Amino acid sequence: MADFIILVFSGALVGFAIGLTGVGGGSLMTPILLLLGYPAPVAIGTDLLYAAVTKGSGVYFHQRKKNINWRVMALLAAGSIPVSIGISLFVIDDELRSSEDYESVMTVFLGIMLILTSLVITFQKHIQRRFLPDQLFGQSSGTSQQDKATLTMTVVLGIVLGVCVTFTSVGAGAIGAAILFLFYPGWKARSVVGTDIAHAVPLTLVAGLGYLFNDLVDLTLLFSLLAGSLPGIYLGTHVGSLFPDKVMRGILISALLLLGLYFTLLH
Repeated sequence: MADFIILVFSGALVGFAIGLTGVGGGSLMTPILLLLGYPAPVAIGTDLLYAAVTKGSGVYFHQRKKNINWRVMALLAAGSIPVSIGISLFVIDDELRSSEDYESVMTVFLGIMLILTSLVITFQKHIQRRFLPDQLFGQSSGTSQQDKATLTMTVVLGIVLGVCVTFTSVGAGAIGAAILFLFYPGWKARSVVGTDIAHAVPLTLVAGLGYLFNDLVDLTLLFSLLAGSLPGIYLGTHVGSLFPDKVMRGILISALLLLGLYFTLLH
């Protein structure tokens, strides 16, 4: 019973962070599960399915607001989904549960992704200001060569995200959105966020199912986390209006950076 309460509280904490800041799902849940003693493959696999469920409702909301560019989402998926399936078929297997070397590599990779995510969130506005005036990508007035380069780089971004998300459960949110800002600076922020979430759901679902089919998902853990996350997101959304965004994002960035350093250098 005590373990169940801790897991529900963990789900609520991460859900609260998502509702409060808009980011932090995969970046926080997997580290928390590792700190609670779960093996890295199980923590990552369970978190991937957790992310697919929690972000699923966001797709419906953004589609109603017409915030999703389905063409770009399809290009991202064309890169990420095959890579994720390939990793699931040829890399991930039930031996990972007892493989200390592989778990160590995954943990360090996770730490690096957490540090990168904290940096991306920190400098996101600077990145937007730096590239928005140049209008380098995503403009209908650009040449056909520019458009082709943009489409190609979008698929490449999908491949990179497919690798990172499948191995660590981190990257589909903040990192994917930040790079989309670079590729499509003419877009409004809500279109970037909507398209990013629309891509994150099938990617995390496919990656999570790969872990599930290899018996690396704890379903009891998953349902416990979801029981806490839904009310947590609701509460975080309402509380977020009471605190300055800079303060809350600063807390999140600090937590991600410290966790990243811990898993990279000390674990």
